[in-house]
Amino acid sequence: MNKIYLWGVIITAVMLGFTYMSVLGSKGGLNGDIINILTVAAAAALVIITIFVVIKYVRQMQVDTATGELAEESWDGIGEYKNNVPFGWAIIFLGTMVWATWYFVIGYPVNAFSQIGQYNEEVAVQNKKFEAKYASITGDRLVEMGESVFLAECAVCHGISADGNDGAAANLNQRLEVKTVKHVIEHGSKNNLLYAGSEMPDRNGLMNANKNYAPITDAEIDTVASYVANGMTGPGADVFAGVCSSCHGTDGKGIDGVAPNIAEFTPAFVVNILNHGKKGVIGTMPKLDKLNKKQKEAVGAYVTSLSK
Repeated sequence: MNKIYLWGVIITAVMLGFTYMSVLGSKGGLNGDIINILTVAAAAALVIITIFVVIKYVRQMQVDTATGELAEESWDGIGEYKNNVPFGWAIIFLGTMVWATWYFVIGYPVNAFSQIGQYNEEVAVQNKKFEAKYASITGDRLVEMGESVFLAECAVCHGISADGNDGAAANLNQRLEVKTVKHVIEHGSKNNLLYAGSEMPDRNGLMNANKNYAPITDAEIDTVASYVANGMTGPGADVFAGVCSSCHGTDGKGIDGVAPNIAEFTPAFVVNILNHGKKGVIGTMPKLDKLNKKQKEAVGAYVTSLSK
């Protein structure tokens, strides 16, 4: 037997033996654990493939001579043969692709135990129990529940008193602030707030109070923003009637299927923001998927109660 092959057999046996002593020979062995089994199988495969490749190319360097058609390109006088991919390499490549596909889809990752997956499953079960237990809660009890959820999940940004933490988040004690209204008028709104696909255009898509299809002016924006933020009172009623009422209604309470209520909070509006998040002048509020349906309903009831 050629010395190269002999050394290959010896090294393979030693490495496989070392693997056996490290894993299979230890106390408990594989214990039927799929991770242990796959790890040992992969280690054995790597040893065999590595030794095979080393032997093949060392042996090839000993006895083979270069043959074949040279490519037209050369690098500093060094050419390259147009040889096909070695059959062994092709088999190893395809084998590793099959192994990787099986490993990720069937062997371990997709079907493996996951703490996150277990947590999500347990949360889903508890949410169903929670919603069934508190399904009938309405009125003041719903508002009390909403306050508890708000303090646990929302107060970190909006503040314990929902005043927005000095501008870090929206002040929920009033429906809209001047800066918020101005930002929406100037930039439009694409927040999927209640009516998917019914987006508010920016200032260039809004005709002025005289309805002559000229863009709304800076002065009109300032006036109507103050009017809306002040609870639909004060100067600006004429601008609102001419620019905004066609979508938001003459009283600002919205038109079903067209635009949301901008005069006051509604539970449905708050729940929609919790479901989809909101992007505005302050920044972006993320959606709160961690809350279940009843908790979102309760927060909607609580926030609605703040501005009344």
